[in-house]
Amino acid sequence: MKKKLLFKDELLTETGIDEKILEKWQKAKLIKPDGVTSDNMPFYLRRNLERVLHVKRLFDLGYQLEDIQKIIKKVGLPGTGIKDGKSSKTSEFLTVGGLAERVGVSSRAIKHWEEKGIIEPDMRSEGGFRLYSELYINLCQLIKDLQLFGYSLEEIKDMSSLFRDFLAMENDLNSGDVAINSHRLDEMQQKIRVLEEKIDHFKAGIERWEDLLKKKKKEIAALKSQNKKRLKPKGKKKNA
Repeated sequence: MKKKLLFKDELLTETGIDEKILEKWQKAKLIKPDGVTSDNMPFYLRRNLERVLHVKRLFDLGYQLEDIQKIIKKVGLPGTGIKDGKSSKTSEFLTVGGLAERVGVSSRAIKHWEEKGIIEPDMRSEGGFRLYSELYINLCQLIKDLQLFGYSLEEIKDMSSLFRDFLAMENDLNSGDVAINSHRLDEMQQKIRVLEEKIDHFKAGIERWEDLLKKKKKEIAALKSQNKKRLKPKGKKKNA
């Protein structure tokens, strides 16, 4: 399930606080964005909404900034398990445009692959804004390669589904049914064997074309040289 996220304006609207207040709280490490986009836009997961509201309630009760910092240092914030405002490193995620640029395709291609179910965003904002982890750079490059290998989008979708299953099993093998995992792993091995065969065919074809192009480059250069000689003016004939 994709994580829901909020951008700054959305967070301010839902919490009813002022932007300057949010910046003040962030500077005091009471609140921290969950990540930034490739366009350097900070975003917050839905769980951060409760943190902001909790800090707001403490201020409304009359607690000062220093008092709230002490409370967080001692007990943390609701649902975070984080004290002292210390959390993991802020993650960076890619927008549709950012992902397209890194992969070397159009934004339309990224959206099309998503519509076909080949890729799925890691997070989506309330307004439908999509973000992808950097893992998708390699995945999208593989999609481009598979298209060059003659795979249809439906076949690529199956490959992508297997790839996601692999990542899920790698993360937690015990969460899935043993028989289902075994079947999917067999499928992965079969797909790899088929792809290896295609790659071998491509390698052989590439070698043939490299030899052919090398030969033709020399032949074309020779023809160009001969053609240039035809342009040289002929010497004048001597009078009898």
